[in-house]
Amino acid sequence: MMDGNLKTQLVSAIHLQEVELEEQPADHQQDTTNNNNDSGQTFTVEEAVETIGFGRFHILLFFIMGSSNIVEAMEIMLLAVVSPEIRCEWRLKDWQVALVSTMVFLGFMVCGVLGGYVADKYGRWKVVFGGFVWSAYFSLLTSFAPSYGWFIFLRSMVGCGVAGVSQGFVLKTEFIPAKYRAYLLPLATIFWMIGSMLIIILGMVVVPTMGWRWMIRISVAPSIVLIFLFKFIPESARYNVSAGNLQAAVKTLQWIAKMNRASLPPGRLMEPTLNERGSWRILLSSGFRRTSLLLWYSWFVASFSYYGSVLSSSELLEKNLLCVVDAEQEHQIKHLHEDGLCYCIPFRPGDYQTLLISCLGEVALVPLNICLLNIVGRKLSLTALQLLAAVLFMMVNICTTMFGFTVLLFLLRSLVSMNFNVVYIYTAEVYPTVARSLGMGFCTSFSRIGGMIAPFIAQVLMSQSVILALTPFAVACVVCALGNFLLPIETKGRALLQNS
Repeated sequence: MMDGNLKTQLVSAIHLQEVELEEQPADHQQDTTNNNNDSGQTFTVEEAVETIGFGRFHILLFFIMGSSNIVEAMEIMLLAVVSPEIRCEWRLKDWQVALVSTMVFLGFMVCGVLGGYVADKYGRWKVVFGGFVWSAYFSLLTSFAPSYGWFIFLRSMVGCGVAGVSQGFVLKTEFIPAKYRAYLLPLATIFWMIGSMLIIILGMVVVPTMGWRWMIRISVAPSIVLIFLFKFIPESARYNVSAGNLQAAVKTLQWIAKMNRASLPPGRLMEPTLNERGSWRILLSSGFRRTSLLLWYSWFVASFSYYGSVLSSSELLEKNLLCVVDAEQEHQIKHLHEDGLCYCIPFRPGDYQTLLISCLGEVALVPLNICLLNIVGRKLSLTALQLLAAVLFMMVNICTTMFGFTVLLFLLRSLVSMNFNVVYIYTAEVYPTVARSLGMGFCTSFSRIGGMIAPFIAQVLMSQSVILALTPFAVACVVCALGNFLLPIETKGRALLQNS
């Protein structure tokens, strides 16, 4: 009996040991998995963006943020269309018409740096959304301006709001994978072209029948629509990480991955909190000082040449200052007033058509722009575009047919638009997340100095001499081409930096 009990106990002990040996590998494997989750893998925002890839979210981002360019273009291009009307209504001299554009760019310049600082410190989304509301509100008020003084003040407030809207380029760039940036960002010029064409069509249809005030009121409609659509765009995950808000960053990345039907990298998001955000010292540190100084001048020239081409074409058409060999009778009258007195000369349908065709130049060479960015890179693209723009500025003074002038204007707008687009891309790529918006803010502020000077050359000096007015634009482009060649950093294919 005792032998039987001893046998039973021995068998039970052996069985128990076998069960423990079978269970141990499973338990050990579970422990190993837990240890890997706890201490093993981490990923950065850059890795998450690249892993998620391109998908439905980026299409939504492209159209909503691209539409913000429509608003920006309409507000800026409105100046070229409305100039003849306010000149006539308030009996303005040339310098007073030029001052309108200057005040808009002054508001942009002041709020550009402020908006960049706030975007790096408190978030991109808040600045862009606030810019939409601000610019729409003051643009609407502009249509009720009782005097010239009120008009230029309210337009300067619009410029301040547009400065906030321009930070949308940074917000958009921070969501796009590196290999798609050189394709998607140049294509955004399509929306700028649409905005430019919309305001010209409104001028053609509305101004002759209802007046310039109703044209401005109708032009506010896209801003109001975008205010409601903007809720579908999240805050930048890169900003949230730099601010220490990892939970919000993960939530945003998970939502994007779900929309794109992709998944995040294995592990957990891990990046350090960066306390020095929005500091101008980063822009002038040893690693970025040369880049910043050259970029500030490059942005100055980009704006100077772009708005110079826009306002010059408007002025040349309005006053019939072109050297046209087959000019119609209405284009043979040169509206030059030595005493600087005002005059009322509205745009003719043919003038609107010429402006519309020139707007198509904004996107005509986009395929070439994409090829340049992907083959030769950002630096050489900027250099080549500026040199070609300098040549075309001087060619505008050549005596040619009206068709020839339209072609020259078309090509010039293409080149200066491409240059502006490339310098936007390069700036967003070269600066780290902690100072990207501030860097963009400083650059756009310097660009508006160019925008402030351009009207006095394109609209005031042009009345005295066409060649004297075009030469400063050409010279500035040549000098800028040299500066762009000396930029120390090439950003083609490079990941966006998170810190300096």
